[in-house]
Amino acid sequence: MLQKNLVRRYLSYAAYLLAFFVLGWGFTSYQDVFLGLILGTIISFINILFLSYRVKKASDAAVEGRKVRSVGMMQRFALAGLAVFIVFQFPDVFHLFSMIIGLMTGYIIIFIDSILNS
Repeated sequence: MLQKNLVRRYLSYAAYLLAFFVLGWGFTSYQDVFLGLILGTIISFINILFLSYRVKKASDAAVEGRKVRSVGMMQRFALAGLAVFIVFQFPDVFHLFSMIIGLMTGYIIIFIDSILNS
């Protein structure tokens, strides 16, 4: 139950952050930078949701004494690769460096939240 509350809180923070990025995209002249941030943040939080699901499945398997496969590192790398592929296909629409920063936002939010709630 604690894990669901944490993920829900992270998604709430992500929604506010994405709203800020959409406002930046709509009202500034840096559309490519904000679209890169939006793309990276969306992929980052898909990765967080996927990791949360896999950790729950791994903990259930460990409690039942079953063998634990993995927590899906290759799938998360593949999603990040997909984001890079999208940026390279549309370099005039997305900014690469801001997409990389967007990919880190999920983990930055987790880090800041754990510091504030410790």
